[in-house]
Amino acid sequence: MRAHLAPGVRVLDIATGTGLSAEAALAAVGPTGYVTAADISPAMVEKARERLGEPANVSVSVEDGQALTFPDGSFDAVLCNLGLMFFPDPVRGLSEFRRVLRPGGRAAVSVNTVVKRSYNHQINVIIARHVPSLAESVTRTFALGEASRLHSLFSEAGFADIETYTVKRTFVLPSFDAYYGPFERGGASTGQVLAALPEEIRPRCARRGAARPGRHRRADQGGSRVPDRQWQALAGVPEEPVPKKGLDDRRS
Repeated sequence: MRAHLAPGVRVLDIATGTGLSAEAALAAVGPTGYVTAADISPAMVEKARERLGEPANVSVSVEDGQALTFPDGSFDAVLCNLGLMFFPDPVRGLSEFRRVLRPGGRAAVSVNTVVKRSYNHQINVIIARHVPSLAESVTRTFALGEASRLHSLFSEAGFADIETYTVKRTFVLPSFDAYYGPFERGGASTGQVLAALPEEIRPRCARRGAARPGRHRRADQGGSRVPDRQWQALAGVPEEPVPKKGLDDRRS
């Protein structure tokens, strides 16, 4: 990982969700490292605990990313996968990341980029019209989509050696049903809301997101390809304070 994970490293995975990134971090740091998986949602924390089990070098807890309870300099690396854009105050969150990092530590975050690359955003937009409480989350999904904006936030939080780059992921599904089924059954997070909508609205919401020309292929054409783009950002806590003019912005 570009977060410089290695055996023996102490890692915080904030906004861990179901623990996917924490699980990958655990494999990277090995038995001599330590991973703390944290999320503001107790339900997500339980999901992460189920995934990670109870090895001696893992802890799972409920944490507010904008007000972490850990002492200064507790970690070698902080990860935040698809969570920062949902923070009410991203700079405050990044400042907390920096505080709990040791000098020379690294923070790595990923956020969504452009709406047109999202495979389910149209579904979310339509659902939000009928479930107003979701509107803010839908809006925030792409709030940090510009690399310059992300760089500015890290800089404001006091990070140095900031890098932003774009990664394209294409998810190949075995069939269209494999994509559409979770929405229809309410098995995905969006699908859970979809299933709760009035019966006359539900099919229209699903169709708008699932039947866009060119997005998917039938099973007899090799499955459904679902493209997605994310900005990835990495930044380091300087060994000593570095003036802003010394920051390095590299994109690849």
